[in-house]
Amino acid sequence: MEHIVPMDYTLSKVNPHFHGKKIDGFGNYNLEVKGMKDSELKGKSVLNLYFLDSGDYSTDPNITGYGWIKPSQQAWFKETSAKLQQTYKSKPSEQAESAPALVDFHIPLPEVKIFRNSSIIGIKQEPIGCPSYNSGFLETMVQAGDVKAAFTGHDHLNDFCGSLRGIELCYAGGFGYHAYGKAGWPRRTRVVVASLEKDARGDWKGVHSITTWKRLDDEHLSKIDTQTLWTKTRLKSF
Repeated sequence: MEHIVPMDYTLSKVNPHFHGKKIDGFGNYNLEVKGMKDSELKGKSVLNLYFLDSGDYSTDPNITGYGWIKPSQQAWFKETSAKLQQTYKSKPSEQAESAPALVDFHIPLPEVKIFRNSSIIGIKQEPIGCPSYNSGFLETMVQAGDVKAAFTGHDHLNDFCGSLRGIELCYAGGFGYHAYGKAGWPRRTRVVVASLEKDARGDWKGVHSITTWKRLDDEHLSKIDTQTLWTKTRLKSF
């Protein structure tokens, strides 16, 4: 990460300071997408992005297999999420609901193994390469209350999304040609779009919906499996 962060156009960051303690892994950070210029939300983050290092293999001699999101990372995530939600709901321009959040990490959660072909959008064509130990990060995201989707990689031949406990768990799709793939199955990448809403006066507000699709590296640059990951629920007035 120390070599990537100084590069032109990168938004990556080295681990943040967290109460003077070391956070496990490298490249745990968040990005805040601010509201439109000249709108009431221009100084607030209308979309929160979290990036966590799931490691490679277990560093615990008693546990075999792949790595996982550690307690120190989850503590940082929970505190950062809570602060951003509080800011969004506070004056000036206090909001009734939290801004949506998206989370990215490499190795899929153990819970992804429960998905069957009938409950996903996309393709599952290799075993789920998840850790044998469940660190409870899905529960942490659920309790945070603002996470709408989480995106992982690792299994290059899986490209599906499945919904669990109100969060869409999605594979990014195998894209690079430097790693394994499957003959006849085009490389692909997942595109995610967050769309803002306008009020009756035409003023820009917060995020209204989050959609996704996959773009294939075939002769047509095909676009497939468009789906809505999240749409803002309008509060009823009485």
